[in-house]
Amino acid sequence: MGTLSLAAKITHVPSMFISEMPGPNHGCRQEAIDGLTEIGRRCDALGVDTIVVFDTHWLVNTAYHINARARYQGVYTSNEFPHFIQNLPYDYRGAPALGDEIARRVQAENIRMMAHHVDTLELEYGTLVPMRYINADGRFRVLSIAAWCPWHEMEESFRIGRAVRAAIEASDGTVAVLASGSLSHRIHDNNDAPAGIHTISDEFYRQVDLRVLDLWRDGRNAEFVKMLPLYSRLCHGEGFMHDTAMLFGALGGGDYAGKAEILTGYFTSSGTGQVNAVFPLAA
Repeated sequence: MGTLSLAAKITHVPSMFISEMPGPNHGCRQEAIDGLTEIGRRCDALGVDTIVVFDTHWLVNTAYHINARARYQGVYTSNEFPHFIQNLPYDYRGAPALGDEIARRVQAENIRMMAHHVDTLELEYGTLVPMRYINADGRFRVLSIAAWCPWHEMEESFRIGRAVRAAIEASDGTVAVLASGSLSHRIHDNNDAPAGIHTISDEFYRQVDLRVLDLWRDGRNAEFVKMLPLYSRLCHGEGFMHDTAMLFGALGGGDYAGKAEILTGYFTSSGTGQVNAVFPLAA
């Protein structure tokens, strides 16, 4: 019998890379890095062997998709932010059997999902950036699920989250699930971006993000689940926040009563709202 042992909403901002480098922004994202490192430490303490990432940087225009390779290995440069993320080496073991079982269960729900065993299907940085800090030595297996879903139904993503948990519990693994993406995600306009690396693009987005964090901390998850579809649209949620729908599906949706622990307090980055938050699971 497998176990879902840790669940979290996490940041993957590329400015964590420039935070590591000498210069005016050195250390600017240390708290975010520390939050991800702490998630890795907790995974170790819980005996986690596999991390499932709902990746809002993997764009899919039809169906849902899982990268179920047995091993991911390569060197990555971001085509979106090549000035931030260059020549990042990675080497992780995959979890193909879990990927196949998730796809099978989702297909049984009459939702189109495919698990791929294709050596040229690479990971996206919504997976690679957090793994740099959570899983630097590759001790955890990795399974990446596409969560940038512009033409998909939010309700289907909740159902996928439920299927992910069912597949985990039917396995023999100890698994963490991570929703990798921002809160609000209206990036600054082009010429405003360099000066706006630490700011939000509109105060409205900040205020809604902060309200969401209040709901999570208070365990008012039914209210959040109800607001998520409109929140994702009005605040330009990254990947339309399908990662968050999948996460809450795995947690139990509006019935989930846990109160989030904020590991990295709310911060703004290049116009967007960010957080690292862990959602407690019943023992």
